[in-house]
This record gives sequence, structure tokens and C-alpha cells, in this order.
Amino acid sequence: MSKTALVTGASRGIGLETTRRFILNHDDITTVVMFARDSEDFDTNVAELEKELPIGRKLVPYKVDVGDRATLKKAVKRAYDEVGNIDILVNNAGYTNPVPLQQVKMADFEKTMEVNVYAPFTIIKALLNRGNTFDLIVNIASTAGINGRSGWLTYSASKAAVINMSQVMREELSIYGTRVVCLSPGRTATALRKTLAPDEDPTTIMQPEHVAQVISTLSSSVGKFIDSENIVVRQ
Repeated sequence: MSKTALVTGASRGIGLETTRRFILNHDDITTVVMFARDSEDFDTNVAELEKELPIGRKLVPYKVDVGDRATLKKAVKRAYDEVGNIDILVNNAGYTNPVPLQQVKMADFEKTMEVNVYAPFTIIKALLNRGNTFDLIVNIASTAGINGRSGWLTYSASKAAVINMSQVMREELSIYGTRVVCLSPGRTATALRKTLAPDEDPTTIMQPEHVAQVISTLSSSVGKFIDSENIVVRQ
């Protein structure tokens, strides 16, 4: 049975590598909806992936800022109308502006919560209200949400909320046969990590494709045997 996946933050990093694994190497997934902001990276990477597409597989890219709730709701509706049921959802899009406590601006705090917390909630709720039935939801949190980090207040708070929100979703949606997995990666060489730790050598830490491989495993036939409370992935 063919399945459809939706991946947010799909223009680069973990989102792009997850999309790549889903559409090129996954036995069951034949359609991947990609949500990402308008950027050259998005255009370039979608074009490159489309060159490699096996017969019968399809990418459906949407340029959408998940931090804009009204626009996000419209994109979810359009995607559902176009491709039908979303079987696998990967809430990967993330944002942060790491500054000391005294320098945190409320607008930045609100944007962090909009992208990291409200967007996953909005997508899930909007799809459920349209009658969507999920096989699997993967919410990407962070080890920074387990133990807060100095200078990362807004990011740590948002990811702690994702971990807790995922626990509730796991309980509430289990009656529909939906698995909800919260994945908390440690240091990963993404653009977001570069913002958090600009002086770090990215070659010394975990790469996006490593996290994507874990997500792909979770979505495979053996994924249901993995405890999905809050999975920490780190080097």
C-alpha cells in the first residue's frame, strides 16, 4: 500500500535528508509533500531530487512559512485536497535566535514558539479536523528541551514544550492507531546548529542524514517495535 508523507523544514538539513530517504529509499512511501520557506536552497534541492525520482514517485513542494499560522492553515488544506490522506508527518521546521536572557525580545520568543510549537500543533489539528488518519507523527525536539542551555532560553523552552506535547498526543491519538514519536537529536550539523554554536566544527558532530536514517527506520515496518516516548539521538 502506497503512503504519503509530509515533511516541514524540507529545504535543507534533517528535513531535506528525510525527504530524500523517503522518496528514494522507502519501500512504501510514493508521495512526499515538502513544506519550506521560499529560498534558492528549496528550489535547487527540489530540482535535484526530481531528477532522481523513481517511476511512480512524486514530490509535492509548497513554499510556506510555518510560522505564519494563517498561511500554514491554507497550505495544509491545499495539500490535503491535492494528495489526500497524510500517513506520515515529520514536524521538523525549527527557529531560534540564541541570546542571553536580558536580550530576549518578545517578538523573537513568540516567533520561536510559533515555528517550533504552534506550527506542529496547527498542522496536526488541521489535518485531524479534515478527517486525516495518521500512521505516524514524528515531532523533532532536541536534547536542549530535556536540559535547558544557557543562552538558549527560547529554544530550550520551545523544545521542552514539543516533548510534553508529543506525550499528550501519543496518549490521545493511540485510539486511532497513530504512533507519535518525539525525537530529540543532540548536536547535528544543520543551519540551525550553526546559529546556536557558530564556532563549532560541523564535521565533528552528527550529520543530518544520520537523524534522517533514524526517522526512516521509525517509519518502516520495524519502527513499531521501538519505544517512542522520547528518543534521544546523539553521537
